Amino acid sequence: MNKLPEEIVNSLSPRIKTLVHNASYDFRGEIEEIRMRVKRPLMLIGNNKEYFISDKGRVFTKFNSECYIVSSEDIEQTFQIICKHSIHSFLEDIKKGFITVRGGHRVGLGGKVLIEGDNIKNIKHISSLNIRISKQVLNCSKRVLRHIISSSNKINNTLIISPPQCGKTTLLRDIVRNISNGVDEYNFEGLKTVVIDERNEISGSYLGMPQMDIGIRTDIIESCPKDIGIMMVLRAMSPNVIVTDEIGSSKEINALYNALNGGVSLITTVHGYGMEDIQNRKEINRLLDKELFKKVIVLSNRLGPGTVEKIYDLEEKRCLFVS
Repeated sequence: MNKLPEEIVNSLSPRIKTLVHNASYDFRGEIEEIRMRVKRPLMLIGNNKEYFISDKGRVFTKFNSECYIVSSEDIEQTFQIICKHSIHSFLEDIKKGFITVRGGHRVGLGGKVLIEGDNIKNIKHISSLNIRISKQVLNCSKRVLRHIISSSNKINNTLIISPPQCGKTTLLRDIVRNISNGVDEYNFEGLKTVVIDERNEISGSYLGMPQMDIGIRTDIIESCPKDIGIMMVLRAMSPNVIVTDEIGSSKEINALYNALNGGVSLITTVHGYGMEDIQNRKEINRLLDKELFKKVIVLSNRLGPGTVEKIYDLEEKRCLFVS
């Protein structure tokens, strides 16, 4: 198993830390998630599979009586460590359903949601934690860059369609790094890029500092709704490129049109399984407007996360690449 990041190891309760450490001797591959659910088995996610751990650190691919059952104390201790024993200091993150730890790793929260008006006031009685290990794969965007980079130091407006856990955010992050730094191979000098990072996934910001390499010309607007963030940066940041992740609402799509009218290039992603899936969803179908996006990249995990299945040119109405 690839070594777990120190930030993750130090975020675990003593018992869970020992179990995960011992499991590393049997685990073959790379851990992507650590799932903790009270009174349910401790699970590791990796290689697109689920794994269970015994009291002695043995790894199983199926649940059995030897599997370690997570206690409420395991959850509480881990949650307190993640919050640095000051839950109040992390309340704004908790309201969003996740906490970002040093290194850009994200911990999703499950529990009792307290609502005040139309807003989440707090999440109490935490019953599950999903620790997602963030990683940066440099140059994973190399095969798609030639479709994104246009002539005259510009980029093509690009939509990335991907199911969950198929590497879209990892790919998007590397695209941002390259268009920000520039790419000598294409005589591309780099552009001012703003990332509207609503859930802190692209930059992995921790206390306002990006934990991932996102390039020298990149500004981050974190923890801000995408439609609001897009309008903010149009007024104040003079971007050449705006990048967002997981577009979906009509407000967000309208904001993209405003950016387009302001002469800004766009790169974004949407959850889906292909062009046909998007075409069958009334609101999302607007994203396939050739005036909004020129290139569409479709991902899967057929050959592992980040598998590029197809690339379309909406202007020319043709498929440029089929895996």
